[in-house]
Amino acid sequence: MKKIERALISLTDKSGIEGFARELEQLGIEILSTGGTAKKMRDNGIKVKDVSEFTGFPEMLDGRVKTLHPKVHGGILAQKSNPDHLRQMQEHGLQAIDLVAVNLYAFEKTVANPDCTLGDAIENIDIGGPTMLRSSAKNFQDVTVIVDPADYPQVLAEIKATGNTTLKTRFRLAVKVFALTSTYDTTIVKWLKSVDVDSNPYFK
Repeated sequence: MKKIERALISLTDKSGIEGFARELEQLGIEILSTGGTAKKMRDNGIKVKDVSEFTGFPEMLDGRVKTLHPKVHGGILAQKSNPDHLRQMQEHGLQAIDLVAVNLYAFEKTVANPDCTLGDAIENIDIGGPTMLRSSAKNFQDVTVIVDPADYPQVLAEIKATGNTTLKTRFRLAVKVFALTSTYDTTIVKWLKSVDVDSNPYFK
């Protein structure tokens, strides 16, 4: 079983991240992150590499493009038991990302504000987060994906025991991802359908 060597952590809900990330660091796992999540970990003395340094490409377009890069998704989606995938990773300088902890922009909380505009809502539709989550969940054979801080203790316990999580745990966590992204998209569709395009100033 391949040991977890690299984790990507990018969170809206940062509860419990200091303890989780510190234990990953103590286990020798490299941590990649972005924005406020990286800052919070650094403020707590945890060593973090910015995703922009990992990819060699800066965050841009007001943060709309941060993790949408082949070095991120190639590192997540590569099948580690597939010789052709491993060859392509080496050929293109890709490094495996073995653990992904991500949660999504708070769209539901944003649109619950009576003063929320269509523009506000659109900027709180997460793109990179669901993409990373779905990539990780699709490749649960090789990637541990976490969307719920309640799963931190079990993941840590399994890594400490064997260097990685069990396949059964990775599958269970992958199912949680697709449940989350399904609900997230349903919430977005429901809210957007409620917009009156004839009276909304966005369309004037």
